[in-house]
Amino acid sequence: MDDHLLSGHDNPHTPPARPLTPADAPALTALRAAVERADRSGTHFDETDIRSELADPKLDLAADSVGLWRNGQLTAYAALYQPERVRDVVRFEAAAAVHPAHRRQGLGGELVRRLRHRARAVHAERGHTAPGELLLTGVATNTGLAALAHRTGFTPRRHWAGMTHDLHPDRIPRAAVPEGLRPVPYTPDHEEATRLAHNEAFADHWDFTGTDTEDWRAWGPGGPSFRAGLSGLLLDSGDRVAAYLLTDAYAADAAATGVRSCTLAFLGTRRAHRGRGAARALLARTLHRARELG
Repeated sequence: MDDHLLSGHDNPHTPPARPLTPADAPALTALRAAVERADRSGTHFDETDIRSELADPKLDLAADSVGLWRNGQLTAYAALYQPERVRDVVRFEAAAAVHPAHRRQGLGGELVRRLRHRARAVHAERGHTAPGELLLTGVATNTGLAALAHRTGFTPRRHWAGMTHDLHPDRIPRAAVPEGLRPVPYTPDHEEATRLAHNEAFADHWDFTGTDTEDWRAWGPGGPSFRAGLSGLLLDSGDRVAAYLLTDAYAADAAATGVRSCTLAFLGTRRAHRGRGAARALLARTLHRARELG
């Protein structure tokens, strides 16, 4: 059985394919920028962001990524993220894109076929007894992706809302810290305690199977976009993390839009402290701090 995304190159109209490597960061950055200009997803990436993605220690680029190239240009790519832990369904997440100038040529369908083939192979190799699913994500306004997903057998499963809050001083709320809790800045010595609080807070969340230290460092407070100065914790009387808010700020977004913004990447409250306004207090503090920092 072929065991990588490069397998199955049997369409004569598909550009030559090979796995991505860290050296492809500039090409992938250019592709993502072209996709954003066409699809207006509101998400921008610079080369630092892309290099961080390609350096993910959990992503096997040789087996789980593919780039389609034409005349030295990256025209499309796909990457498959294998689940390490399984709760009820073996869910494979996918990242993929086709350059706007090369769409409606069957490349999207080819990427889906490769992703599905690879996911099925891994599912079989690992001997999973739970059913498997391949996940595609995109913004609701991307009608091309919606049509591709429908045409290739996908069905809508979850919808997520993106919300914004301006920093006009009259619109920023104030909220008291719940009794028995105290606010502290986020510092690296709280990293592991915050990870454990996150795993508890999201234990019953859809598709959440826990975050290990490696993933937490790569996608949480160890990432290049993390901003400790805009993050914060609430500790209980035993100095345990009761609630947390971790913030990112993306240089690529500011460069593309001319607006400095921050993203609330992780926000959670342990069960024992819910319903008392812990998250509201952290949100208010971060909004005020973000305004102070411009």
